[in-house]
Amino acid sequence: MQGLATRRSLYSLSRSLLSHVRHGIAIDPAAGGCCREAPPLDSLWSAVQHRGVKVNAIQLRQGNVIERAGWVFEVVEAEHKQQGRGGASMQVELRDVDNGNKLNLRFGTEESVEKVFVQEKSFTCLYTEGDTVFLIEPDTFEQVEVPLDIFGKAAVYLKEEMKVQLQLYDGRALSASLPKHVTCTIEETQLPMKGLTSAPRYKRALLDNGSTIQVPSYLEAGEKIVVNTEDDSFVKRDNK
Repeated sequence: MQGLATRRSLYSLSRSLLSHVRHGIAIDPAAGGCCREAPPLDSLWSAVQHRGVKVNAIQLRQGNVIERAGWVFEVVEAEHKQQGRGGASMQVELRDVDNGNKLNLRFGTEESVEKVFVQEKSFTCLYTEGDTVFLIEPDTFEQVEVPLDIFGKAAVYLKEEMKVQLQLYDGRALSASLPKHVTCTIEETQLPMKGLTSAPRYKRALLDNGSTIQVPSYLEAGEKIVVNTEDDSFVKRDNK
């Protein structure tokens, strides 16, 4: 409880400092992640974002942001499909950045789509409280509150003082990403099954963040390992 109170005090202090230090993007948690005010450089960047650029649908990739009929969508998944004599197409799953609703659209590979630019900024994780993550921009001390689910399945690896990336469009946090590799501690490992003539190469391990992954059978509880946050796979033993 004392640690949480301390973090809240730091949170309040840094917010008061913003009256003296204000530059960069400022995201207002009370406004759902919208900009409180936009300095000149960010205004220029915002104009570039809204202008966008025309690309062929075949160029769309996961994480891209597009504008269609006045609505802004994030590309969740883009798959190239060959339809025989019917030609090729792009099957794209989109997420409305305003309400989170998803829809699936099919584009011709040469169909023109307006892609808008997204700004990426680095933040440091202060702490997580419930379904909210509190981040701080290390240069401006600007603090941001974002929903935990913006990190997707990788949220389980989020820790205090971890460096994360926010993808921003028009001052709104669209998505967030963690480092590809993080260090975790093995809490428990699966006991060997009786009757086996040879030991399996891998076994299940419970990590300190509560997740379970497959690790080499020679690893034991208490050891630190490096995990890939994108697919929950074991990378190597951490010998630091």
